[in-house]
Amino acid sequence: MKEITFKSIADAVCELTRACSGLTASCSSAMRAAYDKESNENAKFALEMLMENAEVAKDRGLPVCQDTGMAVVFVKLGQDVHISGGLLTDAIDEGVRRGYRDNGYRASVLDPISRVNTRDNTPAVTHVTVTEGDKLQIAFLPKGFGSENMSRLYMLTPSQGIDGVKESIINAVKLAGSNPCPPIVVGVGIGGTAEKAMLLAKEQLLREIGAPSENSALAALEQELLLKINALGIGAQGFGGDTSALAVHIGKYPTHISALPVAVNIQCNAVRLSSVTL
Repeated sequence: MKEITFKSIADAVCELTRACSGLTASCSSAMRAAYDKESNENAKFALEMLMENAEVAKDRGLPVCQDTGMAVVFVKLGQDVHISGGLLTDAIDEGVRRGYRDNGYRASVLDPISRVNTRDNTPAVTHVTVTEGDKLQIAFLPKGFGSENMSRLYMLTPSQGIDGVKESIINAVKLAGSNPCPPIVVGVGIGGTAEKAMLLAKEQLLREIGAPSENSALAALEQELLLKINALGIGAQGFGGDTSALAVHIGKYPTHISALPVAVNIQCNAVRLSSVTL
């Protein structure tokens, strides 16, 4: 049995929050590629400003966007791990609390009814999966709400089939328009129950941008949808142009014979993600 302390988890999460000040490497590469092939001058200018903003944030330790989001944390907990000194979720919240405070990130989390701010960006939204082994893997995804507010869940009938799935995903992007600060990453979950589809869609945002699904059929669907979404002409920051989305990432899960859930979770251009293994 491997013992991992409350403090070591909190310290690790605190460090992970620094992701709010930088884009992932795959996001930076995708943005550069989009800039290089962009034919619309207004969109090209917007992409240039987004990349310059990211560089300034990285160099100065500032947030890439003022919306440092709500902390979404994905945990893979080895069954041979024992956490000492407190609860796992409390340790994660302590790390988020310290990390957002120490880095000067905006306090954006509040009670949904009273609208009273918690003042420290807690609690995080934590998802835990138990795995084999004696390691604890933590991924930190700060989710801004310009894009999170564009989430969609479609409970299709089986008769709507793959055409209905495609139509729903494209419709979600159309409805989002420029609100999620494109170019976006489109996370999609197909199957399961309503909540499983939504979680699947969010999990797709953990993938490196443009990394195809290991399932060949899903990989082909991702590319088809990416082309169709980019043909919408929304473009960088809504200025039109060639790139409305940097990638479409799709996951699936078995579902009920009478159901066809499709969830769409959109990520803005500021893809911020960090991870650690303890």
